[in-house]
Amino acid sequence: MSSTSSSSTAATQSAATATSNGTGSTGGGGSGTGSSSSSSRKRSRPRDQSEDLGVVPAAAAGVGGVGVAPSGGGGSSSRGVSSPAAASYTPSPKSAASVKASRSMSTSLKRIQKELAEITLDPPPNCSAGPKAPDNMYEWASTILGPSGSVYEGGVFFLDIHFSLEYPFKPPKVTFRTRIYHCNINSQGAICLDILKDNWSPALTISKVLLSVCSLLTDCNPADPLVGSIATQYLQNRKEHDKMARMWTKRFAAGLNS
Repeated sequence: MSSTSSSSTAATQSAATATSNGTGSTGGGGSGTGSSSSSSRKRSRPRDQSEDLGVVPAAAAGVGGVGVAPSGGGGSSSRGVSSPAAASYTPSPKSAASVKASRSMSTSLKRIQKELAEITLDPPPNCSAGPKAPDNMYEWASTILGPSGSVYEGGVFFLDIHFSLEYPFKPPKVTFRTRIYHCNINSQGAICLDILKDNWSPALTISKVLLSVCSLLTDCNPADPLVGSIATQYLQNRKEHDKMARMWTKRFAAGLNS
């Protein structure tokens, strides 16, 4: 009887030990399963888009809550978001030049329009001038009649006038389109006149320029010639000079044929 009881007690202790060992094994397995599950949840968490863009948290940003991820943080650093200060706009030289040109055009255009009104109402004697086309105020044509009593009398001389965007701070370019025998006007029509060069002043107008050209036809300036041979002839053989000048006027400046 005591033998049977001892056997039962031993079997019960063996079963308890087995159960305890099984529970421990199961607990260990459970612990393993928990770690695996935790790792699985960490891996399955969606990536934050800010990580891909290299954006650091607002506390580390410093400016506007958005900053640039520090360099050396891997490939994502090259895709960082620029700070607002770095994104500030700086006009290009081309843009600045365009603004300056626009302002110059406004100033010159107002001045040219004013002079056009004046010369239309009160043109200089024996002169007329105006735009070649209504849509371009910077290109003018002018007509000058040969002064009475001069070797150019009877001639009709046509001129081109070009205004730059810097007008009236720079002189207009005035050239003869009609050929003329004159020591201060060359075969290309260029005029040697001080107010069209170094003695120009913004106070001068195109009307005054045309008056000066007319005066040059009456009294040339051989001391500052553009065509040296004609200036020499004027000084040494005035009669021959005047003959040639009248001949050229009749040949090249006879009204509409010039």
